[in-house]
Amino acid sequence: MATQAQPDYSGAPAGQTSSLVSFIDRWIYVMMAVLLITVVLVGFIPDSIGKIAAVDAGLRPPFPMAMHLHAVLMGSWMLLLLAQTVLMATGRRQGHMQLGVLGMILAPALVIAGFVLVPTNLQSFQQFTADAPAEMQPQIQGFLRFMTDIALIQIRAGICFLVLVFLALRARKVDSGLHKRLIILATIVPIPAALDRMPFLYHSMPESAWTVDFWPLFCIAPMFLWDLYRQKSIHRAYWIYAAIQIPAAIVVNLLWGSEWWHRVMPPILFG
Repeated sequence: MATQAQPDYSGAPAGQTSSLVSFIDRWIYVMMAVLLITVVLVGFIPDSIGKIAAVDAGLRPPFPMAMHLHAVLMGSWMLLLLAQTVLMATGRRQGHMQLGVLGMILAPALVIAGFVLVPTNLQSFQQFTADAPAEMQPQIQGFLRFMTDIALIQIRAGICFLVLVFLALRARKVDSGLHKRLIILATIVPIPAALDRMPFLYHSMPESAWTVDFWPLFCIAPMFLWDLYRQKSIHRAYWIYAAIQIPAAIVVNLLWGSEWWHRVMPPILFG
């Protein structure tokens, strides 16, 4: 007489549970890539439409070429992430390895473009507002001061992203589990740029930058919680991520709004 599959804690038959677990194991990184792309689109599309309208109305300067370049590179990185995770989920490892060469080029190019964009964007806005009426100058100076603080987040994101990508690439031949998690975590590093553009989320800026580290935790959560469920422990990729991100977050929050930062950085950022 055939025995029935024993239900698990959820009430689903054991066979169905095993199939679901196998499915998530295979596709979790694709799901993460889709999640991050969705976050980027939700954050940037409405914001970009609003800024384009402001440019057309003469309320802000045109987007500098560095911004277009950075957007193309970031979009390329996100599409590469999706393609790489799909290739691995469908068992096409050779294609994944061949396409991975593009990531080695894109990652440093993206960081360089980001570092060029920071002063370029600020200088563009400063030049655009140079002839603004005197009564508007305090508001303009306040915005430029805020953007000087934002430069802290942008510099931190570039450095931490590049370090995590380097560690991920170094691990690709010896520890594929570490490699794929670090690539996802590296991609989450600059995701506050999209999250900070979502008006329906609470933001601590410009007073402080703590929400810059808070909201990305929700992006990490699906992969982290699945790893915790499957491995019953915290994978070392998350410890590496924390070891890089936490000291950087402390530095950003200490320097945020400090007189030293606003004395040292403007000559560099504004030329």
